[in-house]
Formats: sequence, C-alpha cells, structure tokens
Amino acid sequence: MNNSTKQNKQNSNLDKIVSLCKRRGFIFQSSEIYGGLGSIWDYGPLGSQLKRNIKESWWKKMVLERKDVVGIDSSILMNTNIWKASGHLENFTDPLVECQECNQRWREDQLNNKSCPDCAGNLSESRLFNLMFKTHIGPVENSSTPIYLRPETAQGIFVNFNNVISTTRKKLPFGIAQIGKAFRNEITTGNFIFRTREFEMMEMEYFVYPDEDETWHKYWINECLEWYKSIGVNSKKLKVRQHDAKEMAHYSKATSDIEYKFPWGWGEITGIANRTDFDLKSHSNASGENLSIFDDKTNKHLTPFVIEPSTGIDRTIMTLLFESYTEEESINAKGKSETRVFLNFTPEIAPVKIAVLPLSRNESLLPLSNKVHDLLLKSKIIDGSIDFDDSQSIGRRYRRQDEIGTPICVTVDFESLNDGSVTIRDRNTMLQNRVKIDNLELSILKQLNNNTQ
Repeated sequence: MNNSTKQNKQNSNLDKIVSLCKRRGFIFQSSEIYGGLGSIWDYGPLGSQLKRNIKESWWKKMVLERKDVVGIDSSILMNTNIWKASGHLENFTDPLVECQECNQRWREDQLNNKSCPDCAGNLSESRLFNLMFKTHIGPVENSSTPIYLRPETAQGIFVNFNNVISTTRKKLPFGIAQIGKAFRNEITTGNFIFRTREFEMMEMEYFVYPDEDETWHKYWINECLEWYKSIGVNSKKLKVRQHDAKEMAHYSKATSDIEYKFPWGWGEITGIANRTDFDLKSHSNASGENLSIFDDKTNKHLTPFVIEPSTGIDRTIMTLLFESYTEEESINAKGKSETRVFLNFTPEIAPVKIAVLPLSRNESLLPLSNKVHDLLLKSKIIDGSIDFDDSQSIGRRYRRQDEIGTPICVTVDFESLNDGSVTIRDRNTMLQNRVKIDNLELSILKQLNNNTQ
C-alpha cells in the first residue's frame, strides 16, 4: 500500500467517526450556526453521557477504590503569581514560525522541512509562543494585572497541599485527584478532538518519599494501562514511550506517555510524569508558605516528590471511538447483504445501557412497554441511561442502537401481552432470547456482567 492509499484510508476512517458523532449526537462543532470556532467542540446527549461514564470509571478506579487518594475541585482562574512560580509564564511555550506567503502559522518542531506545508512558501525565524489564554478580572481591563485560564489542573492541587493535609490527615504516600477543564492556545490543532484548545483532564498528584519516586512512577504507569484495558482498549494498540531529555517539561525528572495506535499513527493519551519536588518548593519559595509534610519516621518535615498521571478525557473518548467502531457484513430480513455498524463499548462505558423497543406503535403495546421502561428506570440493581425508542421499523431501531453502542435491547411484542415475556437482544452477537418480565432485571444484569468480562 503506497503512502497516498494509506492517507486516504486514514482520512476515510476519521471521516466515518466524525460523521457518526454528528449524526448520532455524540459531538457537534461548537458555535456551528455561526460558522464554528476552530478546534472547539460541544458534546451532545450521547457524547456528554459517554464523557460522564469515562470520568466516573476513572474516579472509581483512582479514588473511590483506594484508601490513599482524595479528591479536590479547584478553580479555573487563579492568582497570576501561581503561574509565575510554576514556571508556566516563562516556559510553557512552543516554537512558532509563520509562512511569509500565506501567513499560516506552524509549530516548528512538528514540521518535516523548512517550507510551509500549505503553500511551500518560506518560513520566518522561529519565536517562542506562550500557550496560555489571557483574560482580565473586574470591570476595567488593565494590562498590568492579567489573569490566565489554567493550562493544567495540577497547580490547583499544589497550592491546596496544606489545606488537604490539615483536613484529611493523610500520610505519605498519598494522592490528590481532580477532573476539570484546561485551556491551551495551541498553534497547530487537528484530528477532530485529539488536539483542541479547550479540553478536560483527569489528573492526580501522588506524593511519595523522594527515594521511592522511580518505583511509584512505574506503578502508576501500570495502573493507567490497566484502567485503559478495563474500559475496553486492546492492549496490543497501547504502548509506553519514555520522553527523551529534549522534550521533557521544565518540572520533569522523567516522563512516560501511554500512546494509542490511531489510524494516522501513535498518539499520546496519558502522560505519567515524575515532577520531583519542583512545584511544592517553587510555591513555598514564592508564597512564603511551607508546603511540606511531617514525617513520623524521621520526626522531620520533608518536601515529597510527586508522580503525576494525567489523562485527557477527549483523547480517551477518541480512543474508545476508534477502538469500538466495527463494520461487519450481515444479512437483513429481506435476505440481502448489508454492512452493519456498531460501537463495541463495554457496558460500563456505553452511553445507553439498555433500549426498550416496542415492536410497533400499536396502542395495545404502549402500556406494557412503558411498564418495562419504568421498571428498568427505577431498578436498584441496574444503573445507567435507559432509552425508549418506538420510531421507525424494529430493524432500523436495532441498527440505530447498534451504532450508538447500546449493549442490550429489550423488545416488547404482541406475544408479550399473553405470556408476560420480552425478548433480549445482544448487540455484538445479535442473539435473542425470551425472558419473563419478572426476571428481567436479573437476566439483564447477568448479561451485562458477562459482556464486561
């Protein structure tokens, strides 16, 4: 396969994902009715639920199931001195070049040659471009007191270090986690939601004894890999890449990325950095507050090292979309071959867990269909979004639910009125079986658990 053919296939795969996301309500272009806004995206009904499920899965794995991690939710806007102390004002930059013909701007370190990728024009000398968005607080804009939208959530954790210690009484090693929005004025964006200017992060700062930092770094790399596997990512499409000295951030002693094999190549989806004691000491020096912890072993205060697993939610969503997107040939009710598309989400991640489908809109089916729907909505053993769909033919509705990744469909038919049973259909196998409505919850729970394994 030549390079042109490979590129066309990559574009085709990405186009299919983008089209599905728009058509089914996962992701929309932000400000679309006004022509959109570059690399900014809105999550629709299914996309927002998918994002919520991912966040809840990560929080459960990294916080709720552990004894040594607590949560925090810090503000997006913070005192400018925080970014000065953290080094972001000085070091959070990318090398920028500008085409002297078409005026397009590019990151110098991402170009393969010294000419413009768009028009082959000559490029200017590079200059450093700070990636933080600048704004102002108060009714009068004053250039001497700018405020920045945070480019990471980590600093909100570091400056609250003493607050968390005093209220939770945690001892080393322990972590502080949070999920939240971050903003970076990227020079080069693209590949749908892979690189955007507004995004959401799931981050943890795990504080350890300085002489145990390398052990904990390896530990959190493995924990992150295991989480990706648990939400349905094929381990053969994941790899760990260690940063070389030239690409490491100013605060890092060592950084490793977990990368996923996208159609266009390997791309970072999680970074695990050894930030040493850089941040705590920098804020201690700049603020005058002692950001250290008392060590019972030595009866002395020490400044811990920090291991930071940082995961992009948007990139995780993109990973799951590519990982779960499946096309297969099947035979329809008329005996003709057709391509069936489905998203092979795990039940934990799927935005819709179950869909209740009356066989038709016949009024005699409506009361029982609503009863089944209410039963599942109010279930104490089944959680997640339960859809009700009675529009178009049953075959089209099955395909629609397949395409959004719904693991199980429950069909109420005319026979149900007589025998009190419904049909359960599995998304992946399309196999169907009849169960009594009285046993429906347990039957579905068993099938969902089987699909998770």
